[in-house]
Amino acid sequence: MRIDVAASLSLSSPAPATTLLQVAVPAPLTEQLTVISGGGFLEPDEFEVDGARVHRLGLAPGQTTITYSASVEDGGAPRAVTPADWAVALRPSRYCPSDQLEGFAHAEFDTTMPRAELVPAVAAWVHRRLTYTSGSSRPVDTAVDTLLMGQGVCRDYAHLTITLLRALEVPARLVAVYAPGLHPMDFHAVVEADVDGTWCVVDATRLAPTRSLVRICAGRDAADTAFLTTLGGVARFEGMTVTATTAGTLPAPDDAPFPLP
Repeated sequence: MRIDVAASLSLSSPAPATTLLQVAVPAPLTEQLTVISGGGFLEPDEFEVDGARVHRLGLAPGQTTITYSASVEDGGAPRAVTPADWAVALRPSRYCPSDQLEGFAHAEFDTTMPRAELVPAVAAWVHRRLTYTSGSSRPVDTAVDTLLMGQGVCRDYAHLTITLLRALEVPARLVAVYAPGLHPMDFHAVVEADVDGTWCVVDATRLAPTRSLVRICAGRDAADTAFLTTLGGVARFEGMTVTATTAGTLPAPDDAPFPLP
């Protein structure tokens, strides 16, 4: 099945600034990235970080517009969990302080369950526990804040799922994706967990079919997977649009862990 994705972002900066952009898919059939900054075309520097394609932009003062489009085919080989993946995905991280919820997680879940059952059980628990509420969380909120507030958006659902899984000694990480069928359309955050040595996706929000997701990048949490990060100067984010469509019928939602190529 062919999937077409696109993103358009606008920002402004009072002086030269440096940003990192993570919107490109790993293996597109076709793609185009255009950046216009300060009235002229800008050629980004592309490099790889942990398997993700990252573009570094040296913004000129004034307005910047970024447009990206790509086409991909779904399918592909599952991703194996390497020893390095295993180590990183078990550690507490900025938004996923799993060491703070170890006792809580072990009291809530049956750790004798097979991974293929435990992972979706945790995602289902998060789905029941939280209410999806746009604008309800702050950029600095951790999974503990989300648990206490009982609400959040997709990154909050993902952070809490990751934190509980790590507390149960299941390696887990956040994946930024394009999500056909998502409403309202946006970049989406889901979770990859180690299920018998393979990275498998679960989505506690249940807002889009997991079998049509298109990977952008994966990391410890949202700090590693942000679509735009300013690392030098000041850049004001002004808005964006995201689209993801399929040439065929969307698959039905599936709560079972699914390998995302």
